Amino acid sequence: MKVSKRILAISGSLRQGSSNYNILRLFEKLAPGNIEYFIYDQLVQIPPFDPSFDNESAAGAVFELRNLIEKADGIIICTPEYAFGIPGQLKNALDWTVSSGSFSGKPTALITASTGGENAHPALLKVLGALDADLSESTTLLISFIRSKMDASGNITDAETAEKLNAVFEALLLRIK
Repeated sequence: MKVSKRILAISGSLRQGSSNYNILRLFEKLAPGNIEYFIYDQLVQIPPFDPSFDNESAAGAVFELRNLIEKADGIIICTPEYAFGIPGQLKNALDWTVSSGSFSGKPTALITASTGGENAHPALLKVLGALDADLSESTTLLISFIRSKMDASGNITDAETAEKLNAVFEALLLRIK
């Protein structure tokens, strides 16, 4: 089947075995054959945001991320909450996209999956709004106590959570078609 659309998935956790990576891997399994699905795992390579270098001098990792976002038809961000806020490395990467307009009009799904998440989720909605990401109520989801809804292998064991995740993914697919 010919690839017709691209989805870029970004985890706010740097840990490969995190609940957030496991959710992104679930979506990878759900992606139809005509969707190229890519999990970006290089947040750690993004240098601290410095507006004086937000030009041709920006690091290669910044240009790579911006390019991946621009080429994607849709974006999924799945993140935990750290210290009652947005994980620093995710916020840093998002800051690097402000001047490029990479997210402008881009269909985006936001899933905050954490112990709590009630602080990071609305903060990320504001940040993504400032970036002009195309979000809707159907493409956002807060999952509190995520670890109690997964097994040791990272599979979703809670039927309601699985249903909500499927609905978010389907809503994003509809927005990019």
